[in-house]
Amino acid sequence: MTTTTPTPPAPTPAPRRAPRTGFGLLGPRHRRHTLSAEQLDTLALPIGDDGVVAGVDTEGRPAVLGVSRPTAYDIVLIGGLWTAQVLALRAAATGVRVAVETGRPDAWAQLVHAIASQSGLTVHDVGRVPPLGASAGEPVLVVRDCGMRPPRGRVVSAPWRAVLTLLPYVSPVAPRLVRQARLVGVQRVSPDEAGQLGRILNLPRTEQETLPTLADGVTLWCNERDRSFAMTQATDTETGLLGNARRVD
Repeated sequence: MTTTTPTPPAPTPAPRRAPRTGFGLLGPRHRRHTLSAEQLDTLALPIGDDGVVAGVDTEGRPAVLGVSRPTAYDIVLIGGLWTAQVLALRAAATGVRVAVETGRPDAWAQLVHAIASQSGLTVHDVGRVPPLGASAGEPVLVVRDCGMRPPRGRVVSAPWRAVLTLLPYVSPVAPRLVRQARLVGVQRVSPDEAGQLGRILNLPRTEQETLPTLADGVTLWCNERDRSFAMTQATDTETGLLGNARRVD
């Protein structure tokens, strides 16, 4: 007679836990990092955007201009050639192709000869900038150094192609250009010019009164929401090429 051993019942599977969506893999248990509202206000990043370092702000943090954007971006700098050249040099160092449209090519010659073989910086006569294809992989910055009354440019801002217009002073066309710009930089100007810009940019009176006293290399950068003073500090290489910071050339 054959004896059959009964098969033990299969163990009841443990209930499956629902996956923790959004929290990743389970790992060591640690206390959660929490901050109070007061502590949260103290958090800050040293750089607010990627781009060209225009200098340091009043607290010593890098002031960065994001010139490579997926939308058209117009910048107006009412200031000196020295600052515009530093920005062009630094933009080229980040891989941006820089096209300079100028009526004084001799003022840019030394810069071009020094870095042309290592970057995409080119200089063109006024009205002679060729078509410049721009993309996320090859962004472009057009620097317009065309005097007090720059003519309308053939190459305008577009996605990944920013245009920086340099004005030595507040000229008759400055109000229109400032109102159209997404970013405006103002260096030392006369009290009358400061008053005019204060009205256009809606500057507080303290900042308006500060503009005629700014040191060489200091710029007040303004957009529709924020304002920040920045001091452009040249590197040894930049000083060797361009000299010391100066407001007037």
